[in-house]
Amino acid sequence: MGKALYRKYRSKKLNEVVGQKHITDTLEKALKSGSISHAYLFTGPRGVGKTSIARILAHEINDISYDDESIHLDIIEIDAASNRRIDEMRDLRDKVHIAPTSSKYKVYIIDEVHMLTREAFNALLKTLEEPPEHAVFILATTEAHKVPDTITSRTQKFTFKPISHEDAVGHLKVISDKENIKIDDEALNLVAKHGNGSFRDSISILDQLSNIGKSDSIELSQVSDLLGIPDDEIIDDLIKFTANNDIANLLNSIKKLQEKGVDPSLAARILSSKLREDILNNENYISQKETISILKDLLPYTYTAKDYSGLELCLLDAMNLKIDKNSESKLSNEKLNNKRKQEVGNKDQENKPSKIKHVTKDKEIPTEKKSEKENIKKTIKELNPENWQSLLDSMKSEHNTLYGILRMAEFEKENDKIILTFSFDFHKKKIDSPSNKSTLTKYINEFFGNTELRTLSKKKADKLPKESNKNSNESISNKTIENVSNIFGDAELLES
Repeated sequence: MGKALYRKYRSKKLNEVVGQKHITDTLEKALKSGSISHAYLFTGPRGVGKTSIARILAHEINDISYDDESIHLDIIEIDAASNRRIDEMRDLRDKVHIAPTSSKYKVYIIDEVHMLTREAFNALLKTLEEPPEHAVFILATTEAHKVPDTITSRTQKFTFKPISHEDAVGHLKVISDKENIKIDDEALNLVAKHGNGSFRDSISILDQLSNIGKSDSIELSQVSDLLGIPDDEIIDDLIKFTANNDIANLLNSIKKLQEKGVDPSLAARILSSKLREDILNNENYISQKETISILKDLLPYTYTAKDYSGLELCLLDAMNLKIDKNSESKLSNEKLNNKRKQEVGNKDQENKPSKIKHVTKDKEIPTEKKSEKENIKKTIKELNPENWQSLLDSMKSEHNTLYGILRMAEFEKENDKIILTFSFDFHKKKIDSPSNKSTLTKYINEFFGNTELRTLSKKKADKLPKESNKNSNESISNKTIENVSNIFGDAELLES
């Protein structure tokens, strides 16, 4: 079995380490002057060389040559993730006083030290407070904030940086040349980019591609396929459709990402990166304020195993924010104009000579007010699918996001009650939000009068008794298929 490339090309000396010169230079000077600390704390992201430098340092302070395969009795590695209890730390505390077998120092490397329990940290602290002369501790962690201050204060702390893109590309180029892996520059750049500042991750990706590169040159598309990276065009489309409030095409683009097998968290990361680039380059399809709002909403989805519903709702919310702002601005302008007209009218009324008004015994409603009431009565429509569609059409211009979600609902009438059934629970929750429910209720009351609204998700709806009106149900189902097809392309209804 061949050795993994990240292990094969692990640095063996401090001067071979790439990307952490601020740390290796300091440690080399300390070694030359003999200024060895009794405890070090290495912090930083994963895959940037913390464990490698810890091993190199452990060997160099003992003047032992370092080989990745070698095991030395005086260099003890402890994985705190699996040895996190107080018992392991008590055992260490008892054995630390035993002198080294053949070296000057007994070195303890404790990886992922933040995983220790509080009691285990307390036991380790006792050792760090009064360590024997021959003991050196090298603690490594990706989460420095979880290490108690009492521990940190008794160590020399070194903060590792993510590997720069240039350093990653250069190192990958060296490895690919030595391994006779043919890979073009664009592909190599993409490998380095998706290593996210980690040498280990970047080299592991190159290792996966190495079999292709032995015979043919690795191209950009092959790296994209391996990593499940979406096309730039789809990401650009997501942003454009959000800016243009184009719900149907937005949902279509998200569907394409799902069909390509793109991981939702990866799609969220790439979309976030693209939005940040657009801000820096001042190429905003969406305003900076709205872009920042989207970035904030995307953050929980960038490193989780959530499905596409979160990404979809982030972008639909951004559309809703744009539409609501436009509506509010329009409403404010209308109110301001009405107020001005009223003020002008009041002044004109004040300038007119007053007239004595004769009130008859029968209090009649003015003709103007009568006509208003008659018009209101005329707008009350019969509760049926056709008029429901008319209600949706009337919402489209001012409430496009709400309209898009409602189009996906199955409409049913039960006496004077409207029942909306959604295939996805998150669409139901969106409609049930106070602002959306208030807007929808207003439209329903204007169209159908005082009518109760009920929303259901598909699972709950299946458990409810169905009405026997077959023709009505068929009409509604056909309308639903038509609505779904408009958004997602050709669709068919599957009966369970």
